[in-house]
Amino acid sequence: MNKVIDVTFPGGKKVYARINDRIIHTDQTIENGGEGTAPEPFHLFVASIATCAGVYALEFCQTREIPSEGMGLTMTYEWDERKQACQKFNINLILPPGFPDKYKKAVIRVMDLCAVKRHIVNPPEFIITAD
Repeated sequence: MNKVIDVTFPGGKKVYARINDRIIHTDQTIENGGEGTAPEPFHLFVASIATCAGVYALEFCQTREIPSEGMGLTMTYEWDERKQACQKFNINLILPPGFPDKYKKAVIRVMDLCAVKRHIVNPPEFIITAD
């Protein structure tokens, strides 16, 4: 089944993506000629990795009725200036108070199943055309 994302260019360096009934706004920083009104597309990409891992951790807790209040996640990434690419992502789940020790390894394994990460590890084919 094909899914569709429609992209529009509302002005300046802004690029918007419509996914179903939602619109994701992007812009470039002022330094890159934009107005800085929204995240740059690359930052959305990086954030999608962190938020995807977070969703898996949250669902893990919800399924087991483990309170998630106080849970958080931080992600850092190593940037190679020469290659202009990420070299490593470090994701750290901040466990909520009272999180059972017996589930620590399991929640990490579940986060490793993140769909965004799987697409990086096993990249899809890209076909780019113009009409």
